[in-house]
Amino acid sequence: MYDAIYTRQSVDKQDSISIESQFAMCEHEARETDYKKYSDKGYSGKNLDRPDFERLMTDIRNGLIKRVIVYKLDRISRSILDFSGLIQEFEKYDVEFVSTTEKFDTSTPVGRAMLNICIVFAQLERETIQQRVSDTYHSRSKKGYYMGGKVPYGFRKVDTVIDGIKTSKYVVNEEESEQIKLLYSMYADSNNSLYDILDYLINNDIIQLRGRKAWSTARISEILRNPIYVKSDLALYEFFKSQGANIINDVSEFDGRGCYLYTGTVSKTSKQKDLTDKEIVIAPHEGFVSSDVWLQCRLRCLNNQQSTKTCKGKNSWLTGKTKCGNCGYAVIVRKAKTKWARYGVCSNKESTKTCKGTGGTIYFSLVEEHILGAIKERLTEFQTLSDYKKDEVQPKVKQNQLRLIQLDNEIDELLTKVVGANTILMDYINKKVQELDEKRKKLQQENIAIAQTVKKNSMDTVYRHVENWEDISFEDKQSVIDILIKVIHISNGEIVIDWNI
Repeated sequence: MYDAIYTRQSVDKQDSISIESQFAMCEHEARETDYKKYSDKGYSGKNLDRPDFERLMTDIRNGLIKRVIVYKLDRISRSILDFSGLIQEFEKYDVEFVSTTEKFDTSTPVGRAMLNICIVFAQLERETIQQRVSDTYHSRSKKGYYMGGKVPYGFRKVDTVIDGIKTSKYVVNEEESEQIKLLYSMYADSNNSLYDILDYLINNDIIQLRGRKAWSTARISEILRNPIYVKSDLALYEFFKSQGANIINDVSEFDGRGCYLYTGTVSKTSKQKDLTDKEIVIAPHEGFVSSDVWLQCRLRCLNNQQSTKTCKGKNSWLTGKTKCGNCGYAVIVRKAKTKWARYGVCSNKESTKTCKGTGGTIYFSLVEEHILGAIKERLTEFQTLSDYKKDEVQPKVKQNQLRLIQLDNEIDELLTKVVGANTILMDYINKKVQELDEKRKKLQQENIAIAQTVKKNSMDTVYRHVENWEDISFEDKQSVIDILIKVIHISNGEIVIDWNI
């Protein structure tokens, strides 16, 4: 039997003790006995998955070792649970444990107790360091500092200074960014699926300029979801707010720069589609994809199981709108070599057989005729107004929305001062809140008036298309349906329309 000297070093750094130094100190302890060296370099002490440590444990179980010598107990393990199990196994095979710096005698109850106390503090130290690193990362990320990692496709990295701190930021890579813009522009068109985009890239020999990796639908989808490319503005702020994200910056900072998306410290999910409790931070670089286009693509990614047209459904202008009234799955339009050339099938019944179907044959020429009649009847409730210019009203709406958010923030800040306020301060707070609330109401009424005008005037085009239904294009018919109808439920001979208007 012999002594075992075990040494471990996770990383080489200036303030860590080297393998050689550890061995020198342990060798002094084993100077009068035979010993064998076991060493793991580049392995953490948070678990026991280390090759030479496993070899050490095998020799212990084979009865070859009488004593294990280490420089410090955390060289064996930083986990109290793992270490307690090891001490029990050492006792099982009559193996002593010696730490050259802590001088523990595991042959006595007091020695074992002291050993467990020290390993508790060793674990506490590790967890404290982890928390400190996490807090530092979180704090730096909120300020927009470069946090390492692979530079996103479409950018390159340059040195910069933020708040007096040297860091890095992204600048646009012109060639790569043109490919990114192409992906977004294609997917913003609801007639293009991810597979359509992939086919286009392949057929036109458009390859990734970095790494020469082949395009894939997963890669394209990842790019389309990433807010690092978008030009931030009020619409983007409202979207992230509606999705439950934690927005670190004030709305006034959404001024065209890109965004960083972080999991954060309180996020309950790592799913890329779910933004709940994820953290949005304004980045120091400029975005190059408009928020309108980015939001169209992001919403398609979020709702690709719903009524958005992710494929080129050309069998009916109702494609993507019709659902089975019994199970809620899509009703697919099929072609047949009969008088009634098109019919509908519940996709759930066809694929899984778990739905009884819509209850009879659905002839889509009759469904389309019924829907067109329902649309004409519905439109009689609306009156057209004079034409308006969208470019003139939209900036006013955005300006009002921005001011509304700022007013809400001012009111919230005042309300936080209510607790502990004296009579004079309460009078001031009440008066100020009332004043701000009056401004809010005025802006809200102005936006409502604009929205009503926009909604009514936008119906002009719909009226013209419906009046000339047989002469307009297939795409224009789909556009009309998108404006007027949310979803159509079909079952047991009944058609129920869920309107947008």
